[in-house]
Amino acid sequence: MADVQNTSGATTAGSIEVGTTGAGAQLAGPGTGRATVQQPIDARVAVKPSYDVNDFPVPHGREEDWRFTPLHRLGGLHDGSAAAADKGEDKVELSLPAGVTAETVGRDDARLGKAGKPVDRVAAQAYSGFEQALVVTVPKETVLTEPVKIDVHGEGGVRFAHVVIDVKPFAEAVVVLNHTGTGIRAANVELLVGDGAKLTFVSVQDWERDAVHAAQQSALVGRDASLKSVLVTFGGDLVRIHPRVRYTASGGEAELYGLYFADAGQHLEHRLIIDHDTPHCRSNVVYKGALQGQDAHAVWVGDALIRAAAVGTDTYEQNRNLVLTDGARVDSIPNLEIETGEIVGAGHASATGRFDDEQLFYLQARGIPADEARRLVVRGFFAELVQQIGVAEIQDHLMEKIEAELEATVG
Repeated sequence: MADVQNTSGATTAGSIEVGTTGAGAQLAGPGTGRATVQQPIDARVAVKPSYDVNDFPVPHGREEDWRFTPLHRLGGLHDGSAAAADKGEDKVELSLPAGVTAETVGRDDARLGKAGKPVDRVAAQAYSGFEQALVVTVPKETVLTEPVKIDVHGEGGVRFAHVVIDVKPFAEAVVVLNHTGTGIRAANVELLVGDGAKLTFVSVQDWERDAVHAAQQSALVGRDASLKSVLVTFGGDLVRIHPRVRYTASGGEAELYGLYFADAGQHLEHRLIIDHDTPHCRSNVVYKGALQGQDAHAVWVGDALIRAAAVGTDTYEQNRNLVLTDGARVDSIPNLEIETGEIVGAGHASATGRFDDEQLFYLQARGIPADEARRLVVRGFFAELVQQIGVAEIQDHLMEKIEAELEATVG
């Protein structure tokens, strides 16, 4: 695997494994645009899913899936000790538009696991540890004009959770899952997007500084259905989110957007897998991050797998990072595995760097002070993704959070 060192403390790596490529395959490597043909992607997309914690060995940090994660800061989520710790409490508030239902169910409910089983030990621990799952249902052909809001406020201790968002065929909805407070949290989130349905799912991690949060977010996209996922991470000591997407039939689309802002000492990790095993589906991934302060660490791993049966696939993923101060580190690894050449296009890109000196010079030459110029650059960097949410209230709140982060350092 080729590494591209873009800036001090920032490493970009990537790979493309090609089984068969044809004229329809448009391959773009990380950073430089060079494609590397090498050994297949490791077991990240081949792990046997299971609800049983014992089916997953305790990670030691040498495994590919865990090599960037500081295990000693996971609060015991990885080795089972968290399950024996003090039980935590969450304050959950729901805002449900007319027609939308919410219910708590046991683990025997047939809707649980439809989007995907746990694929690592932490997710399996979360499944074995939750008491009741929350299922939110948007009825068939219902078009919501206001968002569904799920506000989760952690009040300390250890807590396991399971949430299912079930959007029935031809329905349209925006669902916001907002995390605040503190504690050690592990969860599985399932997104069921029915045939012809449209779901915008916004997950906000705005924890207090000492919180630990690990979650597997699994989406199952139906025929001609559309999923837009916007993942926003600001708070927490350690946050590790694992979005996964699969398709049930042709015509499915998935857009995955993410933004994160890591401060001194924070570890923010996002690992994505788009599993194209169905013909004529599309995916697009854009994640952007900013880092500031000593030992701020961001990890982004994007895996796109195009299986042999997935002819007509169109997929692209990119990750961009802006390093605002010395002492911050980024690990960005896009991976692409292609098993058929009969595709529309496939590619990936990753870039990490500091402020663009030309942009700053341009703004300063027009009378804008250096501090404000830097803020304008960062606002513009994130604004494209924030606007994807489409809900003014949420967009304004996120831009306010970005402003607050900038006040701490950019100057």
